[in-house]
Amino acid sequence: MIISNIIGGLGNQMFQYAVARAISINNNIEMCLDVSNFENYSLHNGFELDTIFNLNCHIASKNDIKQVLGWRANTLIKKLLLRSHFAALRGNSFIVEPQVNYWPNIKNIPCDSYLIGYWLSEKYFQNIESLIREDFTFKTELSKENKFSALQIENSNSVSIHIRRGDIAQNPTTLAVHGLCSIDYYKNAIRYITNIVESPSFYIFSDDMEWVKKNLKIDHPCYFIDHNKGKDSYNDMRLMSLCKHNIIANSTFSWWGAWLNVNKNKIVVAPNKWFEAQINSSDIIPETWIRL
Repeated sequence: MIISNIIGGLGNQMFQYAVARAISINNNIEMCLDVSNFENYSLHNGFELDTIFNLNCHIASKNDIKQVLGWRANTLIKKLLLRSHFAALRGNSFIVEPQVNYWPNIKNIPCDSYLIGYWLSEKYFQNIESLIREDFTFKTELSKENKFSALQIENSNSVSIHIRRGDIAQNPTTLAVHGLCSIDYYKNAIRYITNIVESPSFYIFSDDMEWVKKNLKIDHPCYFIDHNKGKDSYNDMRLMSLCKHNIIANSTFSWWGAWLNVNKNKIVVAPNKWFEAQINSSDIIPETWIRL
């Protein structure tokens, strides 16, 4: 049994699901999701995968976790094992992601394993891409307002732009590690797109639209998509995926919006630097995407 520890916002949850799904399929073993972290987690919108997507996910019980981890299943012990100086006590089944870049040894882990990490690369699930796309189809019908936006997107040379600020800009600790994409990045990305795409229309998605309107000027048709709030915010990802091209932030949310875009001729522009800190993250961006 493969158990994936799920935490973070929707984009992170999708990566954590996808890596476990690939291991499950490749080894013909059961897969479970440990969502117990959300019992005391106030950020984002909690565990969302099962309410948003057409996927069947088995939620790991305490017995499931104990079956895989044994004495290590205790909540306090699991937290201690995350510390590097307790690494020797993890055993073979407690798998902590050792690096941000793709970790090829994932293929050699035991069939009974508990995964902790973010697993930010399509290389973990590339061989089951069609299945992941099927799993990540949206459950609900679009609202009237989103249907209107989707129609506009469909009938134009649509380019999504995702500008993430709120949760990072307001947290100095997170900002120091993660960083934010600069205005120059977005200007260069827009210039790149407009040199290739004829008569583009830009659809802006952001958690700080007021800042965007003050700081980003675009000399092309531009639409600010700001009606999806709270539990409905996942629809921004859905609309991004319908755009013909994508300019993403250093955000797993817009990463998935671009990845789920099925346009065979899509142009995806991504930041060359994903983190502010000196972290090798080159495997996060698929090879066919443009890095600026």
